[in-house]
Amino acid sequence: MTGPAVAAVLLAKAAFFAGPWERAAPEAGLFRPHDAARVARGRELYRQHCAVCHGAELEGETPDWRSRDEDGFLPGPPHDETGHTWHHPDQVLFDITKYGLAEAANLPDYKTRMPAFADVLDDGEIIAIFSFIKSRWPDDIRERHDAMNMRHHVTIGDGR
Repeated sequence: MTGPAVAAVLLAKAAFFAGPWERAAPEAGLFRPHDAARVARGRELYRQHCAVCHGAELEGETPDWRSRDEDGFLPGPPHDETGHTWHHPDQVLFDITKYGLAEAANLPDYKTRMPAFADVLDDGEIIAIFSFIKSRWPDDIRERHDAMNMRHHVTIGDGR
């Protein structure tokens, strides 16, 4: 074999063996921020059901979202990287949205204006909304969120 032929064979072997391991790690969790159709549907649903409290650009209801209002309620927090949404595993976010914070967190006396969406959105729609939200986070935040999902064993089920 000549030098160029040997080099071609070595490159082909390297590409074959490196291929699967050089790819980015698969997403962990329920949410699919790289699924364009799901993200587009989630964007639409977010605008209909969430933007009024969490901001059209995921910026939150008010800049001071950590302070309770005069009635003792916290405003809708941002869902972008400045908020705390990405600090929670997918299943927790899903449960809070579907069942409401008080039930999902077992805090019956917690004051919140966040409704439960079990009778409004189906599981796939909730997942689509969070797929949209997660698609807007910077790569490093998504990677940290995926790692958290792996630690909490939140994995893709039936894709709801």
